[in-house]
Amino acid sequence: MGKLIRTVLGIIIIMTVSYKSFGQRRVLVPVQRFSPVQRPVVRSAKQPNGGKKIQAVKEGFLNQRLNLTSKESKAFWPLYRKYSEELTAVKILKRINNTNASADGAQQVDLDLKYETQIVDIKKRYRDEFYKILSPEKVSILYKSEHEFNDEVLKQLTERSVRAGD
Repeated sequence: MGKLIRTVLGIIIIMTVSYKSFGQRRVLVPVQRFSPVQRPVVRSAKQPNGGKKIQAVKEGFLNQRLNLTSKESKAFWPLYRKYSEELTAVKILKRINNTNASADGAQQVDLDLKYETQIVDIKKRYRDEFYKILSPEKVSILYKSEHEFNDEVLKQLTERSVRAGD
């Protein structure tokens, strides 16, 4: 019985010491608020693959949702990556247009509408390409899953911002 008590006390002491020495502390880091006149952050040369990790996570999420066959997968992923790159390029241009303070507001609105039209055109063009590879049901799941993924990323970023004291 004494050996059991010593073992239990030893475990409790080890847990207490390790908790105090390796336990996590909450450290508040000042966060700079985004100002609409700031330019978007340009990644340095040290981080050329900044979006690769999130793209890989997104592809894994979509792959799980779409349940692609190997034939579908071989044809779909190169096309999807091309689609994603084109959309991202236009969205970056749109973001830059919206962050620049322009003296000519009408021109800025026209450019914004032009970028929105380009996004819709890209989606229509690739929708037809996706129909050649996937069933309409899977294409619908693709678009819904993209929205779910983006909503979840936004939710997590918001939660992180709140936890950081923003």
